[in-house]
Amino acid sequence: MDFDFFLQVILESLTLFFLLLGLAGLIIPIFPGLTIMWLAALIYAIFQNIAEKMTTWDWVLFGLITALMLIGNILDNIIIARKMRDHYIPWRSILLAFAAGILASLFFTPLMGLIASPAALFTAEYLRLRNRGEALNSTKAWMIGWGWAFAARFSIGVVIISFWMLWAWV
Repeated sequence: MDFDFFLQVILESLTLFFLLLGLAGLIIPIFPGLTIMWLAALIYAIFQNIAEKMTTWDWVLFGLITALMLIGNILDNIIIARKMRDHYIPWRSILLAFAAGILASLFFTPLMGLIASPAALFTAEYLRLRNRGEALNSTKAWMIGWGWAFAARFSIGVVIISFWMLWAWV
């Protein structure tokens, strides 16, 4: 067996593993799945460039992957915040919900962050409005925004993997 071929198989397998890990991580709102996918593609590009295997087409695909990662990371926050702002939820409640999700994910698990964010939003909105039903509507708006943001992030992640497959295997 050719040693270079063996190394290429390992590189592609590890890259695909981290691409799929990033894609699966997109379920968690604060997990930087698209960034992890981009880092996997970047490391792949570095190794391919060292081996002098990067063509213009490969650089174009890497550029597209980079653009998708940036767009996806920005779009994610816009979708969630926009959905909440459509329900007149104040920025302090939105920022509190985002902060609670981040802190819970850092100190506990990402799953706790997924629970903490809407719980913090519900609490903030209940304290602001003194109305359980309105606080639940605000939390529902967050959940709908998260669902749409997930759909957008996941779709972008699938396109990133598709571009990498074109790059690596075609």
